[in-house]
Amino acid sequence: MDETMIDFHRQWTLESAMEILQHPTVDSRIWAEAVEWLLIYGPAEIREILQQASGHATLASFPELQPQGYAPDGTPCYGIAELAEALDISEEKAREKLEEMEEKHGIRHGYGDDETTGLQ
Repeated sequence: MDETMIDFHRQWTLESAMEILQHPTVDSRIWAEAVEWLLIYGPAEIREILQQASGHATLASFPELQPQGYAPDGTPCYGIAELAEALDISEEKAREKLEEMEEKHGIRHGYGDDETTGLQ
């Protein structure tokens, strides 16, 4: 395990992340980190709920952003150019962020066209 990934994994427990999600006045950055941790390390039922909520939030916030395919686990995949445009950042910055997330989480987030399917 990479040291960055170990640090992120150890940063939370299921109990602490769930407590943050339920707190009425928690800082949004801390709340987002708890959600991120739960999406990676939480129980399957919680990950499923958060993934559904994420899909709804993406659709509401970025209606023009459409998945170009789906990863083997069913996660929607978006093109780097489309993500960068939706977030108003450069493609280079979007790639850097993707690489940072992969290093932090220790899992792959980027897929090529030949690794995704058009069906969910």
